[in-house]
Formats: sequence, C-alpha cells, structure tokens
Amino acid sequence: MPVISPVSENSGFTLVELVIAIVIAGILATVALRSGKTISDISRVEETKAELDALATAIAGNATLANNSVRTDFGYVGDVGALPANLDALYTNPGGYATWRGPYIPNRFSQVADDYKKDSWGVDYTFGSTTITSTGGGTSIVRKVAEASSDLTINRVTGILYDLDGTPPGSTYKDSITLRLTIPNGTGSTITKTKTPNAGGFFTFDSIPIGNHDLQVIYKPLNDTTSRFVTVTPKSTVYNEHAFSTNLWVSP
Repeated sequence: MPVISPVSENSGFTLVELVIAIVIAGILATVALRSGKTISDISRVEETKAELDALATAIAGNATLANNSVRTDFGYVGDVGALPANLDALYTNPGGYATWRGPYIPNRFSQVADDYKKDSWGVDYTFGSTTITSTGGGTSIVRKVAEASSDLTINRVTGILYDLDGTPPGSTYKDSITLRLTIPNGTGSTITKTKTPNAGGFFTFDSIPIGNHDLQVIYKPLNDTTSRFVTVTPKSTVYNEHAFSTNLWVSP
C-alpha cells in the first residue's frame, strides 16, 4: 500500500505581511534621507559661518594677532583706510592701490575663481558695507563686520606733549611744534594730517581709520623730532603722551 506524504506548509510571507514590510522600509528610507539632509544642511551652515568669519576678518583684521601686545592685523581697512566697495577688492587689487597688501581672503578652489564670494549652497553673498549675508540655505545668515562704518574709519587720536621736565609748550612755544600723522587715504595712497598743539600741549586728530599709523612730533627751531606709531582700534579714541628728551621751554 503506497505511503501518502503529509502536505507541507508554506513558510513564506502573506500578502499583508509583504505590504507591511514595504511600508516600514519606505518609512525607514524616508527617515534616513531626512537625517542625511539635516546633517548636510548643518554642515553647510557651519561651513558658511566659518567663511563669513573669514571675510569679516579680511575686511577689519584679526584682533587676536599681536606682537609685544600690539595688534598687528587690521585687514583691508587698516591698509587702505576705507571699507571695500565689494568683496572682489579682498582678493584683487581694486585699482593699483599702493597700500593694498592682499589677497586678504583665500580662494579654496582654484578652478572656481569667485568661490570666496559664494556660500556653501553656491549662492553669492550679499555685501552691505558692514554686513555680509548668506541666503543660500533659505534662511539668512548675517555676519556683522562692525556696528557702523564709522567704527572702522572715523576714530580719534589725541594726546599731550611736553618737554623733559614735564613743561607744556604754553602760548609762546605752541606754534613752534608740528604734529604729523600719516594714514591711508581710502583710495590706495596715504595722506599726512598736520596739527599744532594748544598751549597746554593737547592735540587731536579726527577721522582716523583703524590700523598702526606713523606719528611725528617736530620742534621746528631745532628740528628735534620724536617718532612713534599709534594703534587705532575700532570705535576708539587713542590717547598718547609725548615727551621731548630735553628741556625746550620754560613755564609760560
């Protein structure tokens, strides 16, 4: 008598189980894509913020760079004496400027000539004198270079001068003294501002850009000259005291 084998049961998925598996796989794939996009967006935001910081430093310098406690980096404004008309001026001399010492910003990709002007989404930055804005990510990212342009270009240098024993020039000798401050003029050259102190030896120079600038104090009858540089930081009034090495005059 032949042996009848029992009918084997199928162990495969039912149609319902297959549909559920496909739906779950789709959900997981969507979550993974969204997570990947979020990570990519965060990376682009941070990269753009870093480049905005670099552009701001190129314009106004790095306050942490110093030599013997004297700030040494004032960027484009410190060299030229004015804010750049556009971001191109940070990479290419805007017109044969003798005081321009750029490039002030590196170009990350040599095959993309204007990479430094674009955010991580490839959209051009918007430059507004004291702000640089990225809009490529759908939300504006703004980097302030300064609160106002005057913070970088309209500062003051003041001081007082006297002779060896601390006597000010008085009304008799004040006209025999000339102070000469040399600064960049904003268009690629330099200008020398000249002042005469008052009787008490006090003097003021206005509209001075940030940077390290040469200051000479000259006693004309003897051609006795003291020279130094003054460091002008943003939104500041710099005060200096200057003393000649001999007793040049008597008390008025």
